[in-house]
Amino acid sequence: MSPKSKPVLAILAGATLAFHALPAHAQTVGETSSQPTYADIADLADSAGVVVLAQVKKMLRVEDERAPGLRPGYGRFYIEAETKSLLTGSAPLGESVKYLVDVPLDSRGKPPKLKKTDVFLFARAVPGRPGELQLVTPTAQRPWSEAGEARLRGILKSLVSSDAPAEVTGVRELFYVPGNLAGQGETQIFLTTKDGSAASITVRHQPGSPPAWGVSFSELVADVGNPPQRDTLTWYRLACFLPNSPPPGVNVSEGYSAKQQAEADYRMVLGELGVCERHMS
Repeated sequence: MSPKSKPVLAILAGATLAFHALPAHAQTVGETSSQPTYADIADLADSAGVVVLAQVKKMLRVEDERAPGLRPGYGRFYIEAETKSLLTGSAPLGESVKYLVDVPLDSRGKPPKLKKTDVFLFARAVPGRPGELQLVTPTAQRPWSEAGEARLRGILKSLVSSDAPAEVTGVRELFYVPGNLAGQGETQIFLTTKDGSAASITVRHQPGSPPAWGVSFSELVADVGNPPQRDTLTWYRLACFLPNSPPPGVNVSEGYSAKQQAEADYRMVLGELGVCERHMS
């Protein structure tokens, strides 16, 4: 082994250990031929401590036997990249960053040519290792595009907004209360959130009109009649994390018909939100 190769191998060994210090809840995100959806990018951005725009300068293959957890058809690479912009995060970054990433190989076992390519990195800083990043998933490197940057910046802006919706973790309670007139009534769906803050959905019924609904991520009354638009952070919090049906015991409506109406209103909300589509799994 030449003396010049020892420093690179030492960095590689350290980077490999840092890469595999991922938290247990991290989602493994792979590559597909489809373009990533809003939910795909929101998943990455929401779990990243830093989001960096960088340009790949050096790419070195890690031997497969030194890459535990490597998926078939992928190779693990040590990357040195030039920092172009820190899109979010407060970690101090120098002019260059180092990290590990898994990339798909072609039929000949060759990786794509990434040198001089601009990429987004969804990562965390490695404590005690300035200039090293730990991707939030093995493949949390995305190719840059002008449209992709515009969408990413919009998501990041929403995430750091003072009125950003909390992370929804489930349904705490729902109930339907009939009104004084036939066909009149209201369903309240109270949600649980990661930070314990208030979140609720209101579905309102008026005679001769279709049900209207809205959501509130505060103690204020929901803006009924203005449900969240698709591919917004509020839509993402609901469409991607509400359960397909309320958990047993949370429907506290009085009587069979009221319970049935509350369940129907919950299904209606899910139907109007639509499917949370993800192309990276």
